[in-house]
Amino acid sequence: MIQFIFRSVNQFVNSQTIGGVLLALAAAVALALSNSPWAEHYIWFLQLPTELSLGGDWLVLSKPTVVWVNDLWMAVFFFLVGLEIKRELFEGELASLQQALLPAGAALGGMVVPALIYAAINGHDPVALRGWGIPMATDIAFALGILVLLGSRVPASLKIFLTAVAIIDDLGAILVIAFFYTADLSLTSLLAAGLGVLVLLVLNRSRVTAVGPYVMVGLVIWVCVLKSGIHATLAGVITALAVPLSDGKGGSPLGKAEHALHPWVAYAILPVFAFANAGVSLQGVTLATLAQTVPLGIALGLVLGKALGVFGASWLLIRYSEAKLPEGSNWQQFFGVCVLCGVGFTMSLFIGSLAFESADAHYATQVKIGVLTGSLVSAVLGCWLLASQARSMQG
Repeated sequence: MIQFIFRSVNQFVNSQTIGGVLLALAAAVALALSNSPWAEHYIWFLQLPTELSLGGDWLVLSKPTVVWVNDLWMAVFFFLVGLEIKRELFEGELASLQQALLPAGAALGGMVVPALIYAAINGHDPVALRGWGIPMATDIAFALGILVLLGSRVPASLKIFLTAVAIIDDLGAILVIAFFYTADLSLTSLLAAGLGVLVLLVLNRSRVTAVGPYVMVGLVIWVCVLKSGIHATLAGVITALAVPLSDGKGGSPLGKAEHALHPWVAYAILPVFAFANAGVSLQGVTLATLAQTVPLGIALGLVLGKALGVFGASWLLIRYSEAKLPEGSNWQQFFGVCVLCGVGFTMSLFIGSLAFESADAHYATQVKIGVLTGSLVSAVLGCWLLASQARSMQG
């Protein structure tokens, strides 16, 4: 069991490193295509309709490619997030109050301060204000990938801290999506989804350890949630939380599912999401464009808000509670990791697509510009701070 967990952790770290590189490449390709003679083909691909029909006319889902990616593929990503959250709560870094105190407080600060910065800049515009949740997110693949690429120059404890913060961050994003970015609700569909959740509980209580039945019920819940008005990706989290942590024989159905999904999410789902969502035409974009309130609020929220929120909350906890600085690290290294938390990319783009789903198209462009700028600056600045600190310690 210990060897399995060790292999799973190694695979997780390695997948985040390679996955982060693939994310960057996918985003770069999307940007290149959006600003090339093939831009129309890129847009055509994203809007290409695909239809899913079950039982004749009983269930017909017809959506463009980009919506399938954001609603179905990302539900698989959130299923993995749900597995990670459950594992961390029961046997990981969040299993005890003392362990969870620092990353939980840091994540909370890293969500509140960016949202306040965005709201302060966009408070005058009710439509723009809907994007307050965009700079709250941390992209674990990008951020952890940067840390791993820095190698031994960054203590392992900081990588664990960043992972825990990002997982709690994802939990916060799930709650924000559920409560604030939900359309008009369908009571019938919600009741059907509720029945599906009851079936998951019965499977769990009946000690069903095969993951397949949970996934099948989860697909039904996904359809019901999709029709209900709540974002369908939440079905992935609900399904994951029902998967058993142990089979009673030394094995872990949850761990095996997590182990199997990591490569698919890191190497396929997230890069495809980045390709489908990062493309933005830079024609006519100037510094004045970045100075518009939406991209400015997002960029400042990610670069300043994340760093100040994560670091400030952590400093207060370390100063006035039993929380301690991650082992083997110093304040300079810790601040560098706090800056890296501003790499919002995947989750920020996702929340942005929900926030302005029914707004004018120019909001989507502003979101992408703000997210890309803020994430890039946070990545470069955080990497520079950590590398500079490592050089000064060697000297």
